[in-house]
Amino acid sequence: MDITIHRTDDLSASLQAAWHRAMDQSLEYANPFLAPEFALGIGRYRAGTRIAVLHEGGESVGFLPYERNALGVGRAVGLGLSDCQALVHRPGVTWDTQELLKACGLSVFEFDHLVEEQRPFGRYVTGLFASPVVDLKPDESGYAPWLRGAYPGLAKTTLKKERRLGRDLGEVRFEFDERDPRMLRRLMQWKSAQYRRTGRMDRFARPWIVDLVNHLHQVREEHFTGVLSVLYAGDRPVAAHFGPRSRTVLAAWFTAYDPELHYYSPGLMMHLRTAEAAARNGVTLLDLGRGDKEYKDWLKTRELRVAEGFASRPHPVAAAHQLWRRPVRGLRNTVNAHPELRAPADRLLKTLGTLRTSRQGSGSTGSRTP
Repeated sequence: MDITIHRTDDLSASLQAAWHRAMDQSLEYANPFLAPEFALGIGRYRAGTRIAVLHEGGESVGFLPYERNALGVGRAVGLGLSDCQALVHRPGVTWDTQELLKACGLSVFEFDHLVEEQRPFGRYVTGLFASPVVDLKPDESGYAPWLRGAYPGLAKTTLKKERRLGRDLGEVRFEFDERDPRMLRRLMQWKSAQYRRTGRMDRFARPWIVDLVNHLHQVREEHFTGVLSVLYAGDRPVAAHFGPRSRTVLAAWFTAYDPELHYYSPGLMMHLRTAEAAARNGVTLLDLGRGDKEYKDWLKTRELRVAEGFASRPHPVAAAHQLWRRPVRGLRNTVNAHPELRAPADRLLKTLGTLRTSRQGSGSTGSRTP
């Protein structure tokens, strides 16, 4: 096995085509986060982005996108943003993880959404987690009838609220592939406000993430298209979602809604409309992403498994990195795994978010003392 390392800006068209073929040959790799277009997008804004290409018999048979810092600490490309990670390879290809890390110049490689199929990384996995998905044709009748049968009360209530929304604000309509960049900016504004209200890190406070999302919205390729979907009532945008799709998989990535209209449950309307429209546009799987949320329990038809962990070589930097990162992950996973801890943690974060927002508001009026 020969391994070559490439910058994203010199990944040739032939290597990208080989990567696409590897995606097409395994259902596990159909996710758009595993497409070269996502890695190339990250590489526009993250200088340490690299691609390891595995060669066998003169052919390119495997592709690992990663980010590397000056100390040789590596992580899955887009870690913290990507909901699916893997070394994408042709069926039957395997590798030695220690040799791979050495070729990449890495002392440690961190991942948190690794597809379960990646057996050579198995010894480095520290946890497996459910990642709910929606089969958009779970039976012969399709997803919408399946959901009405599984959760009749939820479906009835959501439809009732949608009719009320239409009466109050105007006819409800849905655009699955909205190209207006103003609506993407609106979505990011709503999502930023949601992050702040709930005490979470505001991803869109980071300019490179804003630039990345704007760039991905313009990508329209067979294996990766940035899809912006918007729910309108009359001319008023009510809710929106942006996520990447491949030929068969749509990833639920950023969903937000107008907080003034929260009593209509626009977020749930958005998910249901997105699922129905995606099915009509050839998508067979909606990936909701790892995480415990009530709406995911309602919408999912089954669960995949994703792994987190640290592949490492004996090195002081690798040991120091794991000593720093493992406790943070462990605390987060413990809270997420226990509802009796998760609810108080959410309340605490929301309280902190409210305090932060009110402090920022008072500062904007000039009341802050110098």
